[in-house]
Amino acid sequence: MAYYSWILAFHIMSFTSWMAMLFYLPRLFIYHREHADNRAFGEVVEVQEYKLYTYIGLPAMWATILSGGVMLYLNSGIFQSGGWMHAKLLFVAMLIAYSFSLERIRKKLIQDPYYKSGKAFRFYNEVPTLLMIVIVIMVIVKPF
Repeated sequence: MAYYSWILAFHIMSFTSWMAMLFYLPRLFIYHREHADNRAFGEVVEVQEYKLYTYIGLPAMWATILSGGVMLYLNSGIFQSGGWMHAKLLFVAMLIAYSFSLERIRKKLIQDPYYKSGKAFRFYNEVPTLLMIVIVIMVIVKPF
């Protein structure tokens, strides 16, 4: 348990980096879609989308999952402190699914730059915010 605080700090930094990708990648999708007629712009955005997902988001997601798993292993009694941890893990699973859906969307936009509307991507951009709010409330407030 001597290293628990270090692992927690790493977990929070990883989560923050992962969330940065989850907040920004859908915004790039909006730009990609709304400038579909400008192929040169689309090529630049495709590179940004790829690098953001592959080099920042995916490693940060796995670092978050691994550090969280280590903390659960070191403090397995946390599951007896209430249902908040179970709820948190459920919403984290949704965030993981959302993260993988972004890669699927990224690939579809390469094939069809007119895939979905900018408005649809604006709506989809709100999903990680809602999930993050619930996750943070579960961890800090522990409502049940």
